[in-house]
Amino acid sequence: MKGVRNSSAPELEVKPILSQFLVTLPVTGIWILYEKLANHRGFYERRILPKLIDFAMTREEVTQLRAGHVPAARGVVIEVGIGSGLNLPFYTDAVTRLYGVDSSAELLEMARARAAQQPFPVDLIQQDAARVPLADASVDTAVVTWALCSIPDAGAALREIRRVLASDGTFIFVEHGLAADGGVRTWQNRLTPVWRRFTGGCHLNRKIDDLVRDAGFTITDLRTGYLPGPRALTFIYEGMARKTR
Repeated sequence: MKGVRNSSAPELEVKPILSQFLVTLPVTGIWILYEKLANHRGFYERRILPKLIDFAMTREEVTQLRAGHVPAARGVVIEVGIGSGLNLPFYTDAVTRLYGVDSSAELLEMARARAAQQPFPVDLIQQDAARVPLADASVDTAVVTWALCSIPDAGAALREIRRVLASDGTFIFVEHGLAADGGVRTWQNRLTPVWRRFTGGCHLNRKIDDLVRDAGFTITDLRTGYLPGPRALTFIYEGMARKTR
């Protein structure tokens, strides 16, 4: 690809009060549920949260982004933060083997049925993304989608991706994070301390492109913009990168 492309979705004219209401409404509903289960947090995190994540990530706009990026994967692939395996149907027969890494046993169990339907071997690994159990330069493509927001040390995870990626390998990412608009950023910073408590550690305010570059990658393609929905939750970074030489 030639250079780096940056684009933003068209701005929607929404009154500030309505915009704030749209942001806080879903947060309030889930927070109430979380507080009702105050004495059963383990149950919430093991039984309810994985299903909420799987459901939330099946939105049409999200699925379209998966379809637009995941098929570019080739050879031996590592997907960090594979979750319930929603990317698996979009890999092509250009993949020879896939390693799916996630810290959640419950999400990995949901991924097993999807993994069994793939024409290539899929190894699901329950592991912290900051300690990937693969050899240096052993994969051709790395994929991360909607995972860097919730990995405790995103920088360490990205450095591990760089370590296991071949010198001519490709890193594909689709993530949500810190918005370009100051007003939206303010709300992201306000909401994140509460939001991450009941969403599996999800941060709304990570600047994904900076994290990728700081980990030793050169971004070769980058597009940013909003998906439909509350803007604090829907600013997207999508692109590709290669190891900085």
